[in-house]
Amino acid sequence: MPHNLPVLDLTEEQAKRELTRLAMVLSKANINYHSEDSPELDDATFDSLKKRNYEIETRFPGLKRPDSTSDQVGAQPKDGFAKIRHSQRMLSLGNAFNHGDVEDFIARLKKFLNIAPNQKMLMTAEPKIDGLSLAIRYEYGKLVHAVTRGDGEHGEDVTANALTIANIPQTLIDAPDVLEVRGEVYMSHESFSDLNVGRARANQKSFSNPRNAAAGSLRQLDPRITQARPLLFFAYAWGELSAALGTTQTEAVQCLASLGFTINPLFAQCDTTEELLAHYHKIELGRSVLGYDIDGMVYKVDDLSLQSRLGFRSTTPRWAIAHKFPAELAWTELLDVDIQVGRTGALSPVARLAPVTVGGVVVSNATLHNEDYIAGRDGKGSQIRGGKDIRIGDWVQVYRAGDVIPKIADVDLSRRASNSKPFDFASKLKLEGIEGSRAVGDAVWRYSGSEPLSDLAIEALRHLYQGRRLILKASEPSRLNSFIIGAGFVRQLKFLPSSSDLVLITCSS
Repeated sequence: MPHNLPVLDLTEEQAKRELTRLAMVLSKANINYHSEDSPELDDATFDSLKKRNYEIETRFPGLKRPDSTSDQVGAQPKDGFAKIRHSQRMLSLGNAFNHGDVEDFIARLKKFLNIAPNQKMLMTAEPKIDGLSLAIRYEYGKLVHAVTRGDGEHGEDVTANALTIANIPQTLIDAPDVLEVRGEVYMSHESFSDLNVGRARANQKSFSNPRNAAAGSLRQLDPRITQARPLLFFAYAWGELSAALGTTQTEAVQCLASLGFTINPLFAQCDTTEELLAHYHKIELGRSVLGYDIDGMVYKVDDLSLQSRLGFRSTTPRWAIAHKFPAELAWTELLDVDIQVGRTGALSPVARLAPVTVGGVVVSNATLHNEDYIAGRDGKGSQIRGGKDIRIGDWVQVYRAGDVIPKIADVDLSRRASNSKPFDFASKLKLEGIEGSRAVGDAVWRYSGSEPLSDLAIEALRHLYQGRRLILKASEPSRLNSFIIGAGFVRQLKFLPSSSDLVLITCSS
């Protein structure tokens, strides 16, 4: 099949068929992400497909389709909202996926500007907020309208909804007569968690991540719904201006802050590529404690006159690029290890993590398999993770691909506390009041007590009642939590109005 072949091996006919397939897949993905706020492809898959589309077009320029996604920004505005034309197009950003891409980007800029390779060129670096782009227009200090990016030419008029966002100023003092502020609407992790708890109690479908929640909240036809969902706004750019905000990106962003807009505190000015990459790694390691989602860093040429010289491509500026984090990898803190009892009595350790978005899903738990896995050994006694053990309080790298249960890929020993201790499986069982033993040659601890455990009953129910509904008591939250966490088993959870202690659980098939 053409989609399995490297671009260099495609015949012209195969390339034509592949471009047709990619056009359909990418168009549907754009609509799901930008219009429906319900993406079906994760960022990494979408980016790789878009890159493949571009590479085929580059090799076969005569095959480029009129509807090529290479020339598209976002998606058509959603029905139900009035449409507003942007006075200046809202573009997207090119992507860098590794250090080499960033180095190539800087080298291209310097070559275009006739700057020597070893000469410094000031750049800015700031987190790429994973939210919904918004352009807010002010005239003579008064908010006139707020518009989503849409397809870059036209966006949705969400002014009434934007007015409910607490940190968007409605009036400005000493601002240019015409000022269009651009930025990102997002939802904090805390607000996202509270929202999903409320939706579960109301028997409504949960949002998979804060970005979808923020986008769905901003694009409500009823502003009262938006007002009930605490959204926030980071300002980082501008559109039409009647007077300059500064001579550099840094000055202009600071001017936005002085006017009352919230700018990201992690905005930095960097002299060299090495500084950009160091800032990238610093932010990547601390993503889980920011309190909101980011999916990379954005680098921009600081000098606005150089930005002007560099100009734009059809859909992206030449003077900026997004350095994406690996979509299915993230660093976070290991808060605790719980023991989960399986249907057969197997005692499995589960990592409780500081929540972090991985592969488009908020992850707060990861499998630790067994005692050997925690110690850095596989079933044959060979080292895994370079022999690094896993301890409570460690900073760990979590990975998730497709529907695979999250796992721990690595441990950052440089951030390990000096007083940390190796995880003791037997002591943990004793602490939780679980009797267990591990037979010689068996990698798994198993329940060995004489009294039945509620966890075992729950797992038996999980096995027997797939696709059905059942009612459980919520008097033991920790046990109920073990059930809820179990391999994505629960599709829906609802507290019954007749009793605060009874929970109706709809099981996945």
